[in-house]
Amino acid sequence: MTLTAEEMDYIRNELGRDPNPLEYGMLDIMFSEHCSYKSSRPVLALFPTEGKNVIMGPGDDAGIVDLTEDLALVMGMESHNHPSAIEPYGGAGTGIGGIIRDIISMGAMPVALLDSLRFGPLEDQRSRYLFEYVVKGISDYGNRVGIPTVGGEVEFDENFQFNPLVNVVCAGLVRKNSIVRGIAPNVGDVFVLMGGRTGRDGIHGVTFASEELTSSSELESRPAVQVADPFTKKQVMEATLEALEKIDIQGLKDLGGGGLTCCISEMAAKGGNGARMELTKVPLREEGMTPYEIMLSESQERMVFVVNQKDVAGLVAIIEKHELPYAVIGEVTDQGQMVVTQEGEVVADLPCELLADPPLVEREAREPIHHEEYVELEDSPADKALLKLLSSLNVASKKWVYRQYDHEVQVRTVVKPGDDAAVLRVDQEKGFTLTTDCNNIHCYLDPYHGGAGAVAEAIRNVVAMGSDPLCMVDCLNFGNPEKPEVFWQFQKCVQGMSDVARRFNLPVISGNVSFYNETEGVTVNPSPVVSVAGAIDLKDIRTTPFKNESDVIILIGNTHPELDGSEYHKSMHGVMQGKAPQVDMEAEFQSAQAVLKMVKKDDQGNITAVHDLSSGGLAVSLAEMALEGGWGATVDLSRVPGDGDMTPIQVLFSESHARYLLTVREEYANDITNTLRNMGVPAASIGRVEGNSLVIEQAGLRIAVEELKKAHQGAIEKFMA
Repeated sequence: MTLTAEEMDYIRNELGRDPNPLEYGMLDIMFSEHCSYKSSRPVLALFPTEGKNVIMGPGDDAGIVDLTEDLALVMGMESHNHPSAIEPYGGAGTGIGGIIRDIISMGAMPVALLDSLRFGPLEDQRSRYLFEYVVKGISDYGNRVGIPTVGGEVEFDENFQFNPLVNVVCAGLVRKNSIVRGIAPNVGDVFVLMGGRTGRDGIHGVTFASEELTSSSELESRPAVQVADPFTKKQVMEATLEALEKIDIQGLKDLGGGGLTCCISEMAAKGGNGARMELTKVPLREEGMTPYEIMLSESQERMVFVVNQKDVAGLVAIIEKHELPYAVIGEVTDQGQMVVTQEGEVVADLPCELLADPPLVEREAREPIHHEEYVELEDSPADKALLKLLSSLNVASKKWVYRQYDHEVQVRTVVKPGDDAAVLRVDQEKGFTLTTDCNNIHCYLDPYHGGAGAVAEAIRNVVAMGSDPLCMVDCLNFGNPEKPEVFWQFQKCVQGMSDVARRFNLPVISGNVSFYNETEGVTVNPSPVVSVAGAIDLKDIRTTPFKNESDVIILIGNTHPELDGSEYHKSMHGVMQGKAPQVDMEAEFQSAQAVLKMVKKDDQGNITAVHDLSSGGLAVSLAEMALEGGWGATVDLSRVPGDGDMTPIQVLFSESHARYLLTVREEYANDITNTLRNMGVPAASIGRVEGNSLVIEQAGLRIAVEELKKAHQGAIEKFMA
């Protein structure tokens, strides 16, 4: 149990008595960090959550934004870090299942999944095991349910050896007149539980997720991991969508963290009402389950509908057609209480508001002191460094991961995994883009600029595809918030993220906070993972690869000597030190607006490729464009905009923000660079596409495209053979 002495005093004062054991368990999960957000809510208020396209912001199972005249985009993001550390296949699968249900709960059809993953080095046997089975869990679940996994990212670092991070995004489409909410608005309506039967799996899942792991967690906490069942999920999804089409559903919510306790009390509280439910009505998977187990179980694939009595028969007919268990388990009352009965006898009676709105906790924040001595590093040979970076696990091809995912199902995927962002079709002219991003080393060195950089990079990814940033969701992964240094990191990251989002008028419509990612003193680097969606006209799509010989390469944005925290420092020197790249909000905004303006005016396709610069800097971005396109390039570093007096290594591998690479047809290059300069955006032609090698004379670099490909591909496969 995790309730503190102060919280118990608060509960006794509110109830005027001590809670009984069942009530104690219900309060324990609802007061957990995972359910209540008691530490993070005041900080999350920094985020911009409103905008002209926002239909529903944070507060429900997912957020919703306007997409077309008839359709809205629904997005949510969740973590399943602790379960995946204990049981990677089931933990990852149930993470996918939970976020899919969140999208369905809003009345939407799920159309895309993304994942953002962090593991220890693949040299470590346990990290390989976790990596293999997390990917398999995501693959098996998404593929079987029939939802494409269209993008994501993977980072490997010793920091995540004991605490992998498994964050998942789901997006869906819903007609604007078909949106539903997780609410119980009308007294007399009934709760209909449908889907998987309730078992003993997942009990204390949310409290387990609200405490640090230990060396014994793998054995002791395994029962807290839910059991995934994608085949039942497919039935549940189809039955739910049919019911939403044919029945007047008043409210809908999935059973995720906190099980029946969380679902019923939150729906009633949002409607300003109470609830009464009967335990003997709940379809069970196991015999002899106690009220405590039933109310706290987090068994998967369950949904609760709120409907008028007259609509029960119609709803039941649909559920029976899909051959799913169901039961009318209770009704909405006007008493404001969550009353649980067993064979008519009251076994729990708690205020819904007490369960759904626990008191906030004020945490101390204190900047950590880093004692590492800064080490001056010598420049490595540029050709050796580029090949080493391309074969490093954080830069190398992630085909081993995404080739296991079905990204073609539903036939919406226009741009598939491997580019800056995925593009999905809505109709013949419109689509949307999706990406995820975070650089944990930048966030460790400077949480403010690291958090800001995560949002900035995600924005650059959708802009590089030719789309307008529309909204963002996030998953904020941190250590124990009771430690002042961790809470300071959290505050600074959120502030940085918020500042960039506000500059771009980018609303944060949903998200998740995952604290307590620690194991026996090892705390994960702050990892605020961001997913940004963009709206796009399909005619504006631009992709990464070089397309044509003689195209001119244009670099937008200034380069600064910002190697600290870079992949170059990590791969070549094994250090993580210094000052993370700084985010210039105005420069970031102006670069993005310039790219979008140029692309949208380019009806003739004179801009042939766009790629953002991020991990690995200019050298890696050029190499990626070359190896994907099959063309080489000749580049002149003296033309790169930015600080003077930089070494070739600094120019090539700096990870300065606000930068894009464009290729344009030769005859239009001067017009485009002049237009960019007239906009006040730093830009220059730095080379051209030609030959079959990447050639940068000032750096002594000449590498064949085939050699670049060889370095970039197969790095993960060598470990996972």
